[in-house]
Amino acid sequence: MKSVFYSSLDKVYKTIDRGEGVYVYDNEGNNYLDCAAGIAVSNIGYGVKEVIDAMHEQAKKITYVYGGTFTSEAKERLANQIIDLAPDGMEKVFFCSGGSEAVESIIKIARQYQIEKENPSKYKIISRWQSYHGNTIATLSVGGRPSWREKYEPFLLHMPHIPQCNCLHCPYGLSYPSCKLNCAEALERVIKYEGPESVAAFLIEPVTGTTACATVPPEGYMQRIREICDKYDILFCVDEVITGLGRTGKAFAMDHFGVVPDMIAIAKGLGGGYVPIGAVVVHKNVVNAFEKGTKNLMHSFTYAGNPIACAGGSAVLKYIVDKDLISRSEKMGKIFLEKLKDGLGDLEIVSDVRGIGLLIGIEFAKDKETKEPFESDFNVCGKITKYCFDHNLIVASGISGTVDGIKGDALQLSPPFVIEEKDMDFAVATLRDAILDVINSIK
Repeated sequence: MKSVFYSSLDKVYKTIDRGEGVYVYDNEGNNYLDCAAGIAVSNIGYGVKEVIDAMHEQAKKITYVYGGTFTSEAKERLANQIIDLAPDGMEKVFFCSGGSEAVESIIKIARQYQIEKENPSKYKIISRWQSYHGNTIATLSVGGRPSWREKYEPFLLHMPHIPQCNCLHCPYGLSYPSCKLNCAEALERVIKYEGPESVAAFLIEPVTGTTACATVPPEGYMQRIREICDKYDILFCVDEVITGLGRTGKAFAMDHFGVVPDMIAIAKGLGGGYVPIGAVVVHKNVVNAFEKGTKNLMHSFTYAGNPIACAGGSAVLKYIVDKDLISRSEKMGKIFLEKLKDGLGDLEIVSDVRGIGLLIGIEFAKDKETKEPFESDFNVCGKITKYCFDHNLIVASGISGTVDGIKGDALQLSPPFVIEEKDMDFAVATLRDAILDVINSIK
């Protein structure tokens, strides 16, 4: 471990030797129930032979082609599979190597779309606070994690943000539905302030990841956002890097809301932990602008559409469809959510247990009734996460500040879709012990 530049230089990292199903095993013989699926990546579980074999077969044929010169059968097949699962009207797929690249690609495609439409002054991407869209300079610029932006602020682009929609902690102090979706109306206010002629797109996580841990927007929110975007000729883009391809119990989280976006970023579940791959799914209206214009997208990556990555991704999607794992995610998510509510809901610091499909958040508060969060330096989630890890359970700790960017503690559970009820029971029991341990330390 002397040569790797780890993000935590004072941490001792366990060495994982292998994985099988929902478990990973280190080289000391310990096994861990992975209720994070890595970080919402290993959706079909570890060690799926069909995926490994597909990658092997592709490697025997060709391992690399440059996308500016050639295509491959695996690339074309995977694109077709994605479109088959995507909302109506989605027409083409741009490949890349991961989530940050996918969102970066959305930013660039949105900009060039507006140029193709003869709107060259439109370049700003509006997004939301308490969101995460990647770790490049451009994606940090549209992201809404204050702690992750802070050190790089001098480099970041001016990209406007609006508050998150979080009915549990409404940034306006209002209640749904009497609020009249003030959080959605904020988009129109910011568009007017910035000038509609300068705004190219709005970018959103349909269900938040670890920045706010499975926060689902209220009814009508997505529909109102779509209306506002259409009114001002702004592309409605969604980041489904976490939620895409079954995580929420539907192929895409946007399917829950009956709203079709203009572009969708996908990544984590696309490769399932077998290959690094991402993609942007593009609506026909966006494609048409390019076809009627320059017929050229000024954007590319060296490893975009790599044959082995595409073969792996294709096998992952085939496995998901053949095993009906999207429906399973919905079914098992409901079961897991009820088990968590029953097993943890009575604990004095558990203020909310929420979720959609197998994307679940557990929020903690100093005051269960008022939802007042702990001070950030108390590190509630860090303590719970460590206890769980020490007792062979992996959970994802939300980024500190899940309520407002400064305060707030929540955990995210995003296990592989193949999790069984016995695994859930172990997770609930371990989480309960971990939370009780924190409660006892407070007293």
